[in-house]
Amino acid sequence: MAKLTTAARKNIKSSEFGLPKSRKYPMPDKSHAANAKSRAQAQYNKGNMSKSTLSKIDAKANKKLGNTKSNNRNTEEDTYKNIMNYMGNK
Repeated sequence: MAKLTTAARKNIKSSEFGLPKSRKYPMPDKSHAANAKSRAQAQYNKGNMSKSTLSKIDAKANKKLGNTKSNNRNTEEDTYKNIMNYMGNK
């Protein structure tokens, strides 16, 4: 995953964030989308995020990752494969 500088983050459209209003969970590319899913799941597991918020972030990340699973959750193996496929296509 490429480092996202403050300047680059400011240039990302709000629509490319998992939570556009608060500009949290940036997803300018597939690796950031996979990372956003992971971080959102961690916040949900800690009780800091609702299931509906997690679902919104997952849906947006899944769209970026090309994942169309009905349950909106990648397995750890799926996430790894998505990241490896993305890195191989650079």
